[in-house]
Amino acid sequence: MPDLDARKQTILQAIIIEYVTAAEPIGSEALVQKYQLGVKSATVRNEMAEMSDLGFLEQPHTSAGRIPSDMGYRYYVDHLIVRHDVDEATRSRVRNAASDGDALQGLLRDTIRALSRVTHLLGAATIVRDSHVTIRTAVVSALGPTKALLVLVLSNGHVENRMIDVPVGLTLDDVGYANDLLANAVVGKQLRILARTKTPTGFGNVASEKLAVTLWSNLRSIARQLTRGVVITEGEEFMFGQPEFQRDLVALHSLLEELTDSDVLYDTLAPTDDVRQVTIGRENRHERMRQLSVVRKSFHIGGEEAGVIALVGPTRMNYDRSIPLVNYTAKALGDSLSRFFG
Repeated sequence: MPDLDARKQTILQAIIIEYVTAAEPIGSEALVQKYQLGVKSATVRNEMAEMSDLGFLEQPHTSAGRIPSDMGYRYYVDHLIVRHDVDEATRSRVRNAASDGDALQGLLRDTIRALSRVTHLLGAATIVRDSHVTIRTAVVSALGPTKALLVLVLSNGHVENRMIDVPVGLTLDDVGYANDLLANAVVGKQLRILARTKTPTGFGNVASEKLAVTLWSNLRSIARQLTRGVVITEGEEFMFGQPEFQRDLVALHSLLEELTDSDVLYDTLAPTDDVRQVTIGRENRHERMRQLSVVRKSFHIGGEEAGVIALVGPTRMNYDRSIPLVNYTAKALGDSLSRFFG
């Protein structure tokens, strides 16, 4: 991503502040009238044109002003954001919601409901299940020239069998090497770690490498399936009030149904080491999420990761407020849950 000089940073920051507030494209004349930029509107117009060429701004209509692009929001979040402290009234509201529940799901729902009402965004949370279960045994056995059986025995007694396709030309030595690899890299590992582990590399032949890719893809799939917890959402009604979604409420309704009824939102929120705290528009893995931004934070019980809470909204969301609020809420929720579970 190219860097911006001080003037372009100031203009980008002003455009984002205005667009977050009004949800309307901003022109150079309006910026010069409202902000002390120290230059004429023609200069601001040229700067905005340059930032459009660089990918930081978009022009929705030929005669309209500019709006931030996903890249513009990313630059803002990484370099220009002013993270305000959460005000005491909001802190109190979140603390009360995070301490009034009498069960985990009730506590989560009360908390994200408060978070949603404070921000007028969609609040979401997910719980990690069986995250401490470990792999006791991992074995792959050849069943023919193109099939093999992957067997996992877990510390809670559960046995998982998965029939897999294997590459043509695989030898018994390759299968033996794969079992050595499973014993060294998988046995003893927790499911939650296995769900995000990367495929080993550096094999001596193509068949072994293809087998490893297949094995680790299945291992991650099994781990995600076995640790998948519930997804809780609150505040869908606030999404219908967002100006950018009012043009097609039927499409928004379909999107919200898919987010709550499918794995899309769970996969988006599932704890991983690689994911950013903030994903903006096209940075999201799932295509259906690419008109949205997500601000997420893991919460912990007694120091162990237990789940994720998040705010989901248009890319125009107020990041200055949303990020510190999600951070504070995750900590307050974790503290309450740690007390609740002793």
